[in-house]
Amino acid sequence: MPRIIPIKDLKNTAEISKMVHEAEEPVYVTKNGYGDMVIMSVEMYESTMKRLKMYHELEISEKNIEEGKMKDAEESLGMLRKKYEL
Repeated sequence: MPRIIPIKDLKNTAEISKMVHEAEEPVYVTKNGYGDMVIMSVEMYESTMKRLKMYHELEISEKNIEEGKMKDAEESLGMLRKKYEL
């Protein structure tokens, strides 16, 4: 279940930092009862960005397949593994 906190709770930065790292998921911040921000650890952010880049590469690959631009699967997977250290 996601953690949701009001914006006024951001005053205690040490507690927020601890919460973000313990939750291992984004913490949602509300302002006047509505979603305003999302806070996450650097590790989670980097992991999320890495995953998004990989999904983007897959979208490009699917587009290339549709256009008939294909590469050898072993070569392509090897390049992805090397690029994203999988």
